[in-house]
Amino acid sequence: PVGMTFFTTPERLEIGGHPLVCAGAKPTREEALKYYRGAVRTEGLAVRTYARLVEAQARGGRIACVLETRLGTETISCDRLVLATGYFDHPNRLDVPGEDLPHVSHYFDEAHRCYGQDVVVIGGRNSAVEAALQLFRAGARVTLVYRGTAFPRSVKYWLKPDLENRLKAHEMAARLGAQVESITARHVMIRAADGAREQLPADRVYALIGFHPDLSLFDRIGIAYDRATGRPALDPATLATTVPGVHLAGSATAGNQISEIFIENGRFDGDKIFGDAAERAAAEARYAHIERPPGE
Repeated sequence: PVGMTFFTTPERLEIGGHPLVCAGAKPTREEALKYYRGAVRTEGLAVRTYARLVEAQARGGRIACVLETRLGTETISCDRLVLATGYFDHPNRLDVPGEDLPHVSHYFDEAHRCYGQDVVVIGGRNSAVEAALQLFRAGARVTLVYRGTAFPRSVKYWLKPDLENRLKAHEMAARLGAQVESITARHVMIRAADGAREQLPADRVYALIGFHPDLSLFDRIGIAYDRATGRPALDPATLATTVPGVHLAGSATAGNQISEIFIENGRFDGDKIFGDAAERAAAEARYAHIERPPGE
């Protein structure tokens, strides 16, 4: 998102031995994108922007990849295909009436747009909490709705006390143990744990309840995965799927358990896929010593 600051420190974002320099303790979105562009330029990588992979099939020992672009479809072939698609393109849904109204978004954009408005943020993890705090500081009247009866321990250690203080001061509101039943042009209807219903005023609604991988792409390519968890069948040493020549990298390897993979360990997947035995062992060792930062 525009204006985002990474939770991760720069040395844990570095790839390919290229140093990442940033102005503050943690890089911003703009600094990270500049860094990635520099890595692409230095490594001479061929990048096709605005091209979507829609299908891939093994043909004559190679893999034919069908791409969808603004000019139509085209096919390119390769010896090895790595899917590192993440999950941000596929937000989880509430599946309630009104979810597709124009003032409802599954992505946080810019707090300033909500100045002086009643805003309902649905969710209770890091993204929802951070968005709620930014909205409050931009002058919005914020209510946070979370189905859990308490905020999870995974909320960042610098966000949680800020949130708790705002709630104690009645500068923000929260409805814990609540489920969203419907959304209208002016309100969000919620149901508390005891069954009581409440209508919250809402000029803007952010449903920040997480994401999931694109399992339909797995189906189109023929990758085997567990239908209940979304977890693909992988060789742990090489991250190879059940389709010859096709590998997964990053959060796509964990199915719906997206919290298992984060920047600090996912960045070693390239070594597992393309390295020799020694490089794979080294990557596995680096992975084993990586610990999730406090509060993550």
